[in-house]
Amino acid sequence: MLLLAADFYYLKNIAGRRLVGLRWWNEVNTATGDSHWVFESQDRSGGTDESGNAKPSQNMTDKRFFWLSVYVQPALWIVLGVLALVRFKNPIWLILIAIALTLTITNTLAFSRCDKFSQASTLASSAFYSGNLARNVAGGLFSRFLNRG
Repeated sequence: MLLLAADFYYLKNIAGRRLVGLRWWNEVNTATGDSHWVFESQDRSGGTDESGNAKPSQNMTDKRFFWLSVYVQPALWIVLGVLALVRFKNPIWLILIAIALTLTITNTLAFSRCDKFSQASTLASSAFYSGNLARNVAGGLFSRFLNRG
């Protein structure tokens, strides 16, 4: 159990941040009891930080290894769960596998959502900053207006 908790913490807070620049957490509103997920992503292009120092760009091999391990880990726990069911010598292993599956699937879903969120925010920010979005929308509206007449 301690190793599963350490794996969850390391993947969520350290490996995800260093290898792919993603981090997530769940916040609970104490007044209403509602919870929501918060996603954070670093700039993936490298560039410079606030003090003008060069930031390293992310290594593609590290990114591939991270995503492969994030998606393979739940599959391996499922295989071990099936083996535990077939052998059924000690039911305590099923409890451990259920906890491991819960933790790994949570990390998998959260990092997948975090990656989609960061890609969407990167796309939106690049469109707004470059002016392409406004230009495309205005051009589309103008061409529709001309095609009607």
